[in-house]
Amino acid sequence: MSTALPPADHLRPLPLNIEEELKESYLNYAMSVIISRALPDVRDGLKPSQRRILMAMLDLGLSPGGSTSKCAGIVGETMKRYHPHGDNSIYPTLARMAQWWNMRHLLISGQGNFGSIHGLPPAAMRYTEAKLSPVAAEMLEDIKLDTVDFQPSYDEKHQEPRVLPGKFPNLLVNGSGGIAVGMATSIPPHNLGEVCDAVVAWIDNPQIELDELLEIIPAPDFPTGATICGRHTVREAYRTGRGKVILRAKYTIEEQKDGRSQIIFTEIPYQLTKEPLLKKLAELVNTDRVTGVTDIQDESGRKEPVRIVVKVKKGEDPNVVLNQLFQYSPLQDSFSVIMLALVDGRPRTLPLKEFLRLFVEHRVNVIRRRTQFQLRQARARAHILEGLLVALSYIDEIIRVIRSSANPVEARARLMGLEVSAEILRRALDDPDAKAATSLTRMQADAILAMRLQQLTGLEADKLGGEYKGLKRDIAEYERILGDEQVILDLIRADMRELKSKYANPRRSVIDLEELGDYDKEALIREEYMVVTVTHDGYIKRLPPSTYRAQNRGGRGITAANTKEGDFLERMFVALTHDYILFFTDRGKVYWLKVYDLPMAARTSGGRAIVNLLQLAEGEKITGLIPVRKFNEDECLMMVTRRGTVKKTELTAFSRPLGRGIIALGLDEGDQLIGVARTKAGDQVVLSTSQGMAIRFDESDVRAMGRPAHGVRGIGLLDDDEVIGMIVANGEDDPASILTVCAKGFGKRTILTEYRSQRRGGKGLIDIKTTDRNGPVVAIAKVTEADEVMLTTTSGILIRTPVADMREIGRNTQGVRLIRVEEGDSVSSLAKLPEEELTADVEAEVEAAGLHADAIPVDGETAHIMDDGVAEAEARDHIDEVDAGSEPEA
Repeated sequence: MSTALPPADHLRPLPLNIEEELKESYLNYAMSVIISRALPDVRDGLKPSQRRILMAMLDLGLSPGGSTSKCAGIVGETMKRYHPHGDNSIYPTLARMAQWWNMRHLLISGQGNFGSIHGLPPAAMRYTEAKLSPVAAEMLEDIKLDTVDFQPSYDEKHQEPRVLPGKFPNLLVNGSGGIAVGMATSIPPHNLGEVCDAVVAWIDNPQIELDELLEIIPAPDFPTGATICGRHTVREAYRTGRGKVILRAKYTIEEQKDGRSQIIFTEIPYQLTKEPLLKKLAELVNTDRVTGVTDIQDESGRKEPVRIVVKVKKGEDPNVVLNQLFQYSPLQDSFSVIMLALVDGRPRTLPLKEFLRLFVEHRVNVIRRRTQFQLRQARARAHILEGLLVALSYIDEIIRVIRSSANPVEARARLMGLEVSAEILRRALDDPDAKAATSLTRMQADAILAMRLQQLTGLEADKLGGEYKGLKRDIAEYERILGDEQVILDLIRADMRELKSKYANPRRSVIDLEELGDYDKEALIREEYMVVTVTHDGYIKRLPPSTYRAQNRGGRGITAANTKEGDFLERMFVALTHDYILFFTDRGKVYWLKVYDLPMAARTSGGRAIVNLLQLAEGEKITGLIPVRKFNEDECLMMVTRRGTVKKTELTAFSRPLGRGIIALGLDEGDQLIGVARTKAGDQVVLSTSQGMAIRFDESDVRAMGRPAHGVRGIGLLDDDEVIGMIVANGEDDPASILTVCAKGFGKRTILTEYRSQRRGGKGLIDIKTTDRNGPVVAIAKVTEADEVMLTTTSGILIRTPVADMREIGRNTQGVRLIRVEEGDSVSSLAKLPEEELTADVEAEVEAAGLHADAIPVDGETAHIMDDGVAEAEARDHIDEVDAGSEPEA
């Protein structure tokens, strides 16, 4: 027997608009994250995961006065009943609610290792135990009195609350933090006593001014203490819902008997753990970013969870060291305030007054619903008691009816048919207002049938009568509460005062009213040019250009750096100390530093690793350095990659420094960023390749693009060719020259006008012949006769020479010798010195010190310098020979 298949028509795929489907799916996902995971509800201050954990603990009976239970069981119960996202999300949330350094008032009382402020994680959940804290019990109070709405859980087998009654003002007291889709929340914790007083103040005067509230809640109160610096930013955060709080570690300075000082930190900024802090402090001291420190000791223990001792060198001012620590380490931090919470299921950024209003509104609703529930219960019980009291006053007739009935159903019906006179009602209920006869209801008849014989005694009758009178008083009170909202507000006011008396404790975060100004470091640093050198292995330093004495073309040069084996000087740049330096990497990212933040080192030293100054990824290398004084709107940055792609981006796009760096250029797989230059309208760009080709085109041929864009083709490359450099010409008539340098020390200077403009993306013109004598092109620069340049080899040899010593020759030639290169060595980089430093010379310093020119001590080392006369004579003889054999055609 076969089963007929359904017609195939209904199985056809339905056409969908992918754009609309993606939009709808993304919005559904975003709303799910916003509402169901990341943001707290303004009423109880809890995220769904936190709320579900507390409910599971309530279901397990883990009350504050009871015993604790294994966290594994709590996590399992939460996952079974309410939360479908797994124990990897439940247990960390549970543990955080038991950590004193994260919560101003704990919601969970933990037993066992729940982590530490040192940064250690909690023990596995099979080892730790927990129960509800007293304030969590306040959050859950009255939840079974129909005070909040419930909804089906994920499997629809249980009911979970949409929000807790929240008698405890949790959101402001404990704060919250979370990242949703396209938004984030960061609400700081506050002092419970201050929040309770603020709620009372708002109830007394809903039109209260913000400055009046600030007298009650002057600032957040963090569980880790620390010092809050200034109140201006705090006021702005309370006014708008957005702002920041500047925190400094709490410290004392102690003088030792030997005259040394030590700085002792006993409180640290909120959400800063001790272990990463100690590593950062050690790094700052080891890299000389913070000076004057001999040792850092961690003396933290049970009595003092945080005690970090910084020992200051003898003779050093501890206040100077302290300012350095605040400037460069997380001991001074900024807590971003984003007071975003869910209001009626929608995210809203709220000022302080709105938080208070919405909390009071929630509590009014909770108390009203609680009172309505209690009123219903009291009326139902009073109704039953009325039936029982009537039965006791009419007991003989009641017994007769029951005994003569064949079954309970008949007995119920006959009882409901009895007429109860007004006189019996007045006597039974002690109610002189009862004037009409009535009959028993079904509920009362059932209660009478269920009544035990012992309730017929006089004592039990008195108890029923007393209970009935008490219920009548309760009903009158409930009706009074529901009849006047001011009575409800009075109850909230009383709740706040009770909470304050039970749980409030002194403020932990001290407020320093003095506003912190910007640290004006530049005012203490002279503005001067510095040579910035970068080695192949990523070491960087700065030093004045006058360190290098000018030499004639063809000279042997002096040692620029004693590089370690396998390393060599790869890049050199000149900038003012007050400049920003934009560090562009081969991966298309850009980082920022001030020049004065670079280490000042001896001429022959290798410098400091860039990874200690910039947050570079492993293997990431610096390929472009741009000094910037002002981020002018009429300027752009032109970038070029090894494969000949160019991209122009407005300079202002890089005006907001970020320590972690940002994307400057999107790169195709296998490509690298190799050069960056500043351009403006009217400029022209010249690209040079390793095989001696060059192309010149208008800057306007490349339209400005956003930072992540990939760019457009700048030059069409031949096989095995690649771009090695870029210069910018000031229009068609730029009188400057192009200095082209090859790997074996040869090069040439050719006037820019010999490079005619072409369309972007072409093959270009021959710039220099890359013969075996010359080797490939390694660098180009735009120069004039007034300039001086520095050439560097891979072994660390450097020569500084005037451009005027290099006569201009034609474009398509082999060039002349610029620097003598030893066997196995090669030229690695070229840099042009600024005009302001051209007159600087170390000869006077050498003579004043009484030293010979071939031995200049530098930080305990000796820098060897070739005699200028010999170098010049040898160089000129050799250059004349080269020129005679390789003079370009006209």
